[in-house]
Amino acid sequence: MTDRLKGKVALVTGAGNGIGEATAKRFGEEGARVVVSDINTADAESVATEIMENGGQAIARHQDAADEAGWDALIDEIIATWGQLNVLVNNAGIVIPGTIEDTTLEDWRKTQAVNTEGVFLGCRAAVRAMKENGGSIINLSSIEGLIGEPTIAAYNASKGAVRLLTKSAALHCAGKGYGIRVNSIHPGAIGTRLFEEAIAAMPDGQEVLERVLADIPLGTPGEPLDIANGCLFLASDESKYMTGSELVIDGGYTCH
Repeated sequence: MTDRLKGKVALVTGAGNGIGEATAKRFGEEGARVVVSDINTADAESVATEIMENGGQAIARHQDAADEAGWDALIDEIIATWGQLNVLVNNAGIVIPGTIEDTTLEDWRKTQAVNTEGVFLGCRAAVRAMKENGGSIINLSSIEGLIGEPTIAAYNASKGAVRLLTKSAALHCAGKGYGIRVNSIHPGAIGTRLFEEAIAAMPDGQEVLERVLADIPLGTPGEPLDIANGCLFLASDESKYMTGSELVIDGGYTCH
């Protein structure tokens, strides 16, 4: 532990597993007081408990990232409990496979509700909480917000939206002099439950997986910790001159 986040209060959404879990734990190791939120309360509680058992400070909260009232209530609770919010990681997200031909409107709207509207709601709520003292908002986009993949049309659209929403929010906050930095992270193929479930749900999932892995210059999928370390950098004061930036962590996939 080097206390890179000492004194900071951080909220990580979708933190019950995968990238969110690794990020919440990494933040706890570096001295942050961590709010672990997830739609699966039991998962969030398990992560918060592990952070505390390792000497960190954490609380777990149920959160549906697409619920506007839930966002306002959680931010109000954080401010009432700890007096501040310094870092938000908008990590919660879903993948529903489907091409432009076979994606249903229901699946499209469900994807946008979580991946796009959830990030919008989180950014808006965090700006309200941070505008007096500054902070860092980190939005999890994806390399699928930079390039196309035919089998996940709705996900591509949602992550592309996150990329540009990040830049809009960054410009707004800078222009207002809020001291709030807003950046996006773009993971490649990362070995998470979400990634595995998305591949399993595709009719040609094994073929897609083999193609993706073959195109990673470093040769292997990443680990959740790889992304958590990127989030740590953007959450810390080490990245104080970054806003509206895209941090790509993909083993070189988008070099092609």
